[in-house]
Parts: sequence; structure tokens; C-alpha cells
Amino acid sequence: MIIKNITYLKVNNVELKLDVYKRGNTEEPVPTLIYFHGGGWVSGTKESRFFNLLPYLEMGLAVVNVQYRLANVSHAPAAVEDCLCALRWVIRQADKYGFDIKKLVVSGDSAGGHLALTTGMLTPSSFDSQCPGNEELKVAAIVNWYGITDVGDLLEGENMRSYALEWLGSAKDRMEIAERVSPLNYLRSDLPPIITIHGDADTVVPYSHAVQLHQGLERLKVPNKLITIPNGGHGNFTRDEILDIYENIHKFLDTHIVNKKLEN
Repeated sequence: MIIKNITYLKVNNVELKLDVYKRGNTEEPVPTLIYFHGGGWVSGTKESRFFNLLPYLEMGLAVVNVQYRLANVSHAPAAVEDCLCALRWVIRQADKYGFDIKKLVVSGDSAGGHLALTTGMLTPSSFDSQCPGNEELKVAAIVNWYGITDVGDLLEGENMRSYALEWLGSAKDRMEIAERVSPLNYLRSDLPPIITIHGDADTVVPYSHAVQLHQGLERLKVPNKLITIPNGGHGNFTRDEILDIYENIHKFLDTHIVNKKLEN
């Protein structure tokens, strides 16, 4: 089943869309992955990540592929708010599409990895809700592909990145906003299990972001795994590395999604 370009939110006179993918017609609700594309919060499309979704469909998950506002439409924290609304849409539409809301996984690459982390880690009081409903926004696991974990680190100093400057804009309080959207500021013991994939030679998102997240989760005893790709850059891993990564992701989700194996 493929249903494309469903409007999940209208904001700033923009209709934000998502796509739903499911294998076959299952009567029982199925574990569901919500995916956010990368592009530094300033570029990218959900359509560009189609092939990233296929391994999860093979694992037996349904997949929801999400569009969100980029910096040329709205600066931070708009993208974070949109992705929280996408999660709420999935929860509210679970019966219609057969999503198992007890087994929701959020994932993404680069800026999308950051958005997966914020979607799964933010507390209810972090942002005012702009989307309908009052359902609890809760996920069962996070798959973070080389996502940003400390946004403020990218605004100044040796790790400054132009895409982060563009996303935050010129507001005087941009460092305060950066703190509000940084996953490292939401570390706590009741977080869902998190698996992170990051190359240690990444020049786009510093590898230190993955290490700090992993170390913080370890201190709090949150189930997590850091897969380091030696000499790996910003994605573009080898075929063997990709196969090994997805094998690890499958095992991680098997173990941590309500201790029930995903069906192939």
C-alpha cells in the first residue's frame, strides 16, 4: 500500500505532506517508522530518501515519510514543531492506517537524525502544540543517522556550520533557541532506546556529537548503541558497511520494541 502526499498540517499557508508505505494488507497493527530527511534544515525532500525506507519495509514495518518546513520558509524551531505534529498525526490516524502506536520508531539522517532525536526526546512542555489533539507524544525507539545533537556548537567556534546559521537566522535569541532544540539538553533516564550511526571522519556533522550523546545515555543507563564507521564521512558508506548497519538496526529493534521480534 502506498498513499502519497497526505496533508498532515497546514501552517504559514503551507500544506505539509507525508507519504505512507505498508507491505501488503495486514489486519493487525504493525510497528511503524517515521522518517525525516536530511539537508541541514535548509534543503532536501522526502522523495529523495525513498531508498532509505526500503530496508525498514523489508523488516516488516510500515513507514511514514515526512516533509517539514525548511529555513527558507521558517527558521528554527519550525522544523522541530512540524515533526512533533507528524508524530501526533500518526498516533491520531493509527486505526485508519494500521499503525501500532506502542511500536513507533523515529529515524532520519543528518538534520533528519536531529529531528528524529528531538521528536523522540523532547518533553511535553518544550514547545506549544500547534497541531490538533492532546495525545501523549511517545516513541518506542530512535534510529539516528549522524544527527546533530548540540545545535549551539554549530553556531560559533571551530564547528560552526553555515547551514546551522541559516536555520537559526539572525534573531538575537538564536543561541537560546539552539539550546531548546539540542537533544543533549533532554537527556534523562526514561528515554526510549537509541541507536546512532556516525562516521568518525564526518566533516558535516562532527563525530563528537554522536560520542557525547552515547556517553550521556550510558551514564543514565538508557539502552543505546553507537555504530562508528571508521574513516566514514557524512553517509556514503560502502555496501558492506550499509549491510552491517541495517543488520545492527534490525537486531536493535528486535530487542527493544516491546521485546517482540519484528515480522519478516
